[in-house]
Amino acid sequence: MMPRGLYGRAALILLVPIITLQIVVSAQILQRYFQEVAAQMSSALALELRLIVDAVAAGEGRARGLADALEIEIALASPGISADRRVFYDLTGIEAIAVLRREVPGLVAVDLVEDWRRPVIIVDTREGNLALSVARSRISASNPHQLLVLMVAFGLFMTWVAYLFLRNQLKPIKRLADAADAFGKGRVVTYHPSGAAEVRSAGLAFLDMRARIEGMIEQRTLMLSGVSHDLRTPLTRMKLGLSMLDEGPEVAALLRDVAEMEALLATFLDFARGEALDDPVATDPIVLVQRLADDWARLGTRIDLVLPAAGGAVMLRPQAVRRCLTNLISNAQRYGTTVRLTLSLPNRAIRFTVEDDGPGIPAARRAEALVPFARLDEARNQDKGSGVGLGLAIARDIAQRHGGSLNLGESAALGGLRVDLVLPR
Repeated sequence: MMPRGLYGRAALILLVPIITLQIVVSAQILQRYFQEVAAQMSSALALELRLIVDAVAAGEGRARGLADALEIEIALASPGISADRRVFYDLTGIEAIAVLRREVPGLVAVDLVEDWRRPVIIVDTREGNLALSVARSRISASNPHQLLVLMVAFGLFMTWVAYLFLRNQLKPIKRLADAADAFGKGRVVTYHPSGAAEVRSAGLAFLDMRARIEGMIEQRTLMLSGVSHDLRTPLTRMKLGLSMLDEGPEVAALLRDVAEMEALLATFLDFARGEALDDPVATDPIVLVQRLADDWARLGTRIDLVLPAAGGAVMLRPQAVRRCLTNLISNAQRYGTTVRLTLSLPNRAIRFTVEDDGPGIPAARRAEALVPFARLDEARNQDKGSGVGLGLAIARDIAQRHGGSLNLGESAALGGLRVDLVLPR
């Protein structure tokens, strides 16, 4: 039930005490002040009205003079007024009408609408219905709503001031969260620590962490690139030397070993280049998947496609996604005979699912399979050749650089491995 964002929670923390205080104070003012004061003043007026009514009933002819002395206008009531009237926001009028009806005998109606400044009390006497008009200040406190209006107005003003101050305090936290989120998706945005001391400390720690991670990534990339590059030269010389020898079983075996070593070096370079992703562009995932399947079909691998009825352009890094799916399909093709690629578009996400009918990976070892250079030889079929243990690691790295995830499971349809690549959109 709590708001998910920091702004919403901070606003809730700010508004709940203010609104609660306003309600409690307003209720106490209405009950203790307006209601009781209106009851006392109306009761005092009821005494004066009864005195005039008694004078009219006695027929002594002094009722008008008495009314003048009490500053009460007296006249014959106009026909048609037979019920109490008040405006809906006249809260003190409720108590005043109740007191007058209880303490003034023969009361016909109390009109608080016709003239706000001088309400009319209609009383049934021996002379007929008389309209007694008094100043409103004798029934209840004058302008009773002003206190509530001022309280609400100043409450709103102080809430606005507090919100501006709170927003300035939350901006540095929001900027830090945006910088951390962007770095998690492979983007480096400019960030300068600001705000309170605790926020500045967290910002400086984030910058140090980002610098260390970038340094480690750069060192890993340089190491793998350097080793792979340095080994290519002797491998090329070996391949050239073997090609000049007479053909035979041993030479053919050595050439296969050299080709396998070159493939491993190419995998190392792909892993080293995993940090360099292309820029996001508007891409239709259906078209991307279809083109990928066509390319594999030209290589002799048939992929069963399951596509949604309609797609649409979304922001993707097409080359990186293609490289990720290529690794997944390559693994599926190596360890199984049937490969299925499913594309689904749930809310705010894109899911690519690659399934095969191979032996799969036990649930207890799926986390290990995502570790770079991990090779689960006993869990996978080695008859079709083995890799270096970087295919799933590269795919997971690309997924994380997109802000997505790579999940391993068991294929319910084919019985082998199921890999879900989930990317946000």
